[in-house]
Amino acid sequence: MSSALFRTKNVEQSIRDTEEPEHSLKKSLSALDLTVFGVGVIIGTGIFVLTGQVAKNNAGPAVSLAFVAAGVVCALAALCYAEFASTVPVAGSAYTFSYASLGELPAWIIGWDLVLEFALGTAVVAVGWSGYIRSLLDNAGWHLPDYLAGRDGASGFGFDILAAALVLVLTCILVLGMKLSARITSVVVAIKVAVVLIVIIAGAFFIRGENYKPFIPHPEPVSAGGNLKAPLIQLMFGWAPANFGVMGIFTAASVVFFAFIGFDIVATAAEETRNPQRDMPRGILGSLLICTVLYVAVSVVVTGMEKYTRLSVEAPLADAFKAIGHPWYAGVISFGAAVGLTTVCMILLLGQTRVFFAMSRDGLLPRFFSRVHPRFKTPHRPTILLGVIIAIVAGFTSLSELAELVNIGTLFAFVVVAISVIILRRTRPDLPRAFRTPWVPVVPIVSVCATLWLMLNLPAETWLRFAIWMVIGIAVYLLYGRKHSLLALREKAPAGEVPGAPPGKKQ
Repeated sequence: MSSALFRTKNVEQSIRDTEEPEHSLKKSLSALDLTVFGVGVIIGTGIFVLTGQVAKNNAGPAVSLAFVAAGVVCALAALCYAEFASTVPVAGSAYTFSYASLGELPAWIIGWDLVLEFALGTAVVAVGWSGYIRSLLDNAGWHLPDYLAGRDGASGFGFDILAAALVLVLTCILVLGMKLSARITSVVVAIKVAVVLIVIIAGAFFIRGENYKPFIPHPEPVSAGGNLKAPLIQLMFGWAPANFGVMGIFTAASVVFFAFIGFDIVATAAEETRNPQRDMPRGILGSLLICTVLYVAVSVVVTGMEKYTRLSVEAPLADAFKAIGHPWYAGVISFGAAVGLTTVCMILLLGQTRVFFAMSRDGLLPRFFSRVHPRFKTPHRPTILLGVIIAIVAGFTSLSELAELVNIGTLFAFVVVAISVIILRRTRPDLPRAFRTPWVPVVPIVSVCATLWLMLNLPAETWLRFAIWMVIGIAVYLLYGRKHSLLALREKAPAGEVPGAPPGKKQ
């Protein structure tokens, strides 16, 4: 049984499975499309919100160094993703990569993790988008009833109609095709990047040198604490995250990491890329580089405009312009944040449907969901199913406490991909690799260590919820996936016969 749990799906078979007409996605994306997708999902609420929080509580003006540190951790993981996505250009991202190197059970675990990560991420972002839109409507004098804004009215019923509607509209766009999704994303990303550039360029004229002093504030004592909301490293070793000082920068990095989530989703579109060997590394590394530069520039400008002790935690960028007497810029920033969240939501939903599609094509989930639309060549069945479920979840739940599960899910995927690169280099040195992660195994090992450090800085409560989800996932695999796995069926099938294929088809 142990050998069955860790059976691997070779790269050649993974690629052959993408060539079956009923289970083949349309190749329409370029390196520019992938970069736009990456920028579109990375730049979201993180940069518009977290800058003020970590500057005020952890790093002071040195918050820019925290963004650099978080960017370096992501870059290490991105190098590993780039090698895999160009070598195994198959939908599924970390799930597909781990299936080719670690085995079926680890692949299922990471796929199950990604399904939760992207679902919660989509729902959380949709709720955040709804809040921005309601605020803009209120300013225009239009007010939604409480029971349609997600707040409990007199009847005790509340449904966030805007959040649910956003998810359903984006679901329809994704069903209609990747090229349409890419075009819409390009327009919205252009608006979002323009807003970030406005912050950088306009804000640069209001920088005051004294606001940077001290650049790294003196460290402050932190209470040890002991409840489940405390970081896991605090409960295990008694070490409390630092406020200010050099260690405060690393504490801030574990928080602002949320602002980088999303570049890994580019890898889920590998199968829909025209030239994945060339374009996947460009899309993954290019989007991460662009966003890191923008993040550092924004944090430098904002902490120069206003003293870090006076920065707003809720809307630091917009409020910094209000504080210097320029509310018009604040309105533009709020509008850009609201518009930008639509692409974050769409690309998270895109990533989840591709992972679900890949798992169903392998038989670990019902094969019914692995058939593509005859005209649009998109995985319409899982897209519609997941879109409706997430719309309902976003409508009824704020998910504020569950948002950190998105962080731990992403970090867990980073660890798996880094380990998979080392294993596949040893087991399949013959594979043609258009892009090679440099200094293997040093870079993957450093990536694992840096990622684990950030994971340990997440609350123990988050770890507990994550463990519960993993236990449920293992139970689902043992009861369904292990028996219906295409690999398992191929092992039992007569020589040359393809399970699930039309009669007479041979391997």
